[in-house]
Amino acid sequence: MYSSVVRLQNTFGFFTTVAFVVASLVSLSDFLSARTPTVDLLKTTSLQVVKGRPHYYSSKKEEYAIIKFSLDADLSSLFTWNTKQVFVYVTAEWPSLGSQNNTNQAVIWDKIITAPSSDHLANIGPIERKRLKKSAGGKPIDPSRGKLQLKNQRYKYQITHPSGRIASQEDVVLKLHYNVQPWVGILTWNQEQTWGKWQALKGAASKKFALPALKKKDEGKKNKTTRT
Repeated sequence: MYSSVVRLQNTFGFFTTVAFVVASLVSLSDFLSARTPTVDLLKTTSLQVVKGRPHYYSSKKEEYAIIKFSLDADLSSLFTWNTKQVFVYVTAEWPSLGSQNNTNQAVIWDKIITAPSSDHLANIGPIERKRLKKSAGGKPIDPSRGKLQLKNQRYKYQITHPSGRIASQEDVVLKLHYNVQPWVGILTWNQEQTWGKWQALKGAASKKFALPALKKKDEGKKNKTTRT
């Protein structure tokens, strides 16, 4: 009954119980920290619709949209001592034809913002890693992390549609999203309602806009003839 194996099992069971309790307390501590993310500016700066192959592996030509935007957001309150990294991304959304409930959504830009304690996990070069360590100054929380000031930001991904047509699409909106990945606990996404000290993301959507029509080759030739 009191063999070495039984004592080892009891010790291991006690250790896992303590570890689970500590992990639960660490996870619950996130709710004690206020989250007040805000977006002061999110707007488009350049719109273009082109017909071609958006990717090298595309089998056929299709219409795809190219969007540039400006963004001014403060997500620094999402970083606590339990934050590993924050995944931020911007989507373009527009309603589906013939349906009021379905919405098309496409990611045009994303970024992973690491906390000082997880900079060593980031897939970045030595110069950028040195800059991050310098900005943190050895602190577990860097107040400058999560402050995004982008002007005329170039897209990362073009927008396409299964139908192959996207020109002249109306009621398009840009939206900012985030996903907080903690060291211990569950993943949390951008919220539309306030939960205690966690405030809803304000100003996350841009004004509605319409994608431009596709330029025809004949129009381009006429413009050149007029100029000459």
